[in-house]
Amino acid sequence: MTSTLTRSFSVKSSELSSAAISERQRQSLLKDSEKMSDPEPCRIKQEETEELIDVVGMEESEELSEDEEKHHVRSEDTHSKDKDVFVTEGGTAKSFTCTECGNRFNRKYALELHMRIHSGEKPHKCSHCDKRFNQLGHLKTHERTHTGEKPYTCAQCGKSFTQSSSCNQHMLIHTGEKPHQCDQCSRTFSRLSELKEHLRVHSNEKPYACSECGKSFTRQSSLNEHQKIHTGVREHVCIECGKAFIKSADLKRHQMIHTAEKPYTCALCGMSFKQSSHLNKHMLNHVVENPYKCSHCDKRFSQLRLMKTHEREHLTNEKPHSCSECEKSFTLLSILHEHRKIHTGVRKFVCVKCEKTFITARDLKRHQMIHTGEKPFTCTQCGIGFKQSSHLSKHMLIHTGEKPHKCDQCDKAFSRASQLKDHLRYHTQEKPYSCPVCGKSFARLQVLNAHQKIHAGVRAHACFECEKTFVRATDLKQHQMIHTGERPFVCSHCNKTFRHSGHLVAHERIHTGEKPYSCAQCGKSFRVSSSRNEHMMLHTGEKPHKCDQCGKTFLRPAELRKHLTVHEKEEPYSCSLL
Repeated sequence: MTSTLTRSFSVKSSELSSAAISERQRQSLLKDSEKMSDPEPCRIKQEETEELIDVVGMEESEELSEDEEKHHVRSEDTHSKDKDVFVTEGGTAKSFTCTECGNRFNRKYALELHMRIHSGEKPHKCSHCDKRFNQLGHLKTHERTHTGEKPYTCAQCGKSFTQSSSCNQHMLIHTGEKPHQCDQCSRTFSRLSELKEHLRVHSNEKPYACSECGKSFTRQSSLNEHQKIHTGVREHVCIECGKAFIKSADLKRHQMIHTAEKPYTCALCGMSFKQSSHLNKHMLNHVVENPYKCSHCDKRFSQLRLMKTHEREHLTNEKPHSCSECEKSFTLLSILHEHRKIHTGVRKFVCVKCEKTFITARDLKRHQMIHTGEKPFTCTQCGIGFKQSSHLSKHMLIHTGEKPHKCDQCDKAFSRASQLKDHLRYHTQEKPYSCPVCGKSFARLQVLNAHQKIHAGVRAHACFECEKTFVRATDLKQHQMIHTGERPFVCSHCNKTFRHSGHLVAHERIHTGEKPYSCAQCGKSFRVSSSRNEHMMLHTGEKPHKCDQCGKTFLRPAELRKHLTVHEKEEPYSCSLL
């Protein structure tokens, strides 16, 4: 038989019954199934196939008029199913044209189906809900969401689907085929719809806008999910604890708490995660250098999202999103939403261990690591663990020695921008943070906060080994190394070990001779800032350490302690021979 054979013939309408059409389509589909390669990519039960063929055949036969039945052509092609087309008396194909949009069809039935798009006609109603459809096939696919039926099964992994197209699309995962390529960055995709969505990244197009808040999205599905936030609909309910969620993805993520499932495993260290995004972030810990570099400066980032946010600062200084409470402005609307929670005081995220409340879910997760002891971000150089990836990134600068932030007044370099800002205050002598109790001023806010705890007497951080309490968490960590004997910081010159990176840095200056802290009055230099600060008091005459018994003041705390023995009439040093 030739690959394409067209025959025209005339039959009486009585001879062209719906059963005949159904039988012809059945034979055609069965013939196609025999041509498929073995094993079949997506299997469907035989009786279900025949049932669907009967339905389609009957529906098509009902649409054929007597005139069309008299001029019926059968066209066979090696690459597609048999198609019913109609020809005129002269043998040319008959065309059916849509009067609304001009689309042309070779079958009247196809045109009538198409016309329902313009008319809005949806004759097929779901028997389970009130939803209606313009095609019977769409109705049957929808009804499977109620019945749970998934007749199309992947021969590779056994996963089932409600539609054959979904099964065929799924098969591309096993074959690795990605036929749709972006012409701007050469990235490939398995679906055409994915490519279209990706192209909006290059064009920055976000055609789907929320009518409530104006936020725009690249995908309709993302907008639909977002709008549920405004409606408050939480249709996805956990059967274990009854908690409800807006998105099905959020429910699946939540259910892993009950199952303790962590399906995403790092191939390098074996650590497991509940979400693929968490694994991707973790993988950056195995890379010393942040992979994403700003195209405008030399700054690097661990996440693409952070880099893009940073690059916007180069393109414009505009911060269009302003807080109505404090007039603070932000480049991103999402950051403004997070900021507003500070003013509302809403703390809806509660720790189940200690009942402490938090404004954001991120703050709660960070807090929960205190109870679990989890430190998922590990330094590959020295093995120290961190709760946050940002802390690990900052720590890695100790090993690399990188100090990208330079002072323009003394050429001193720092690993962090915040350290540079603090350092610049030594040149300006600026101390903007004052203690309301004693009036003492500080260059950094965190130093003031730590100082105020001295007045409050709050010592919330307790050692589990000896029950000693501390004002600051950093003081507790420093103290705990006494019990563990841990000294993770090693001098590269003499192998001496230290508990703190600051002590190591100060010690290494003995080898290098570096004295970065200079007195603005006389030019004398010091290895550590505390020595320079004490020296500066010689010029100012300041003696901050006061005896509470006689009012005498001292420059150094050691001098005050020595003086106090006079009041206590102690003689702490005794001769061992007496």
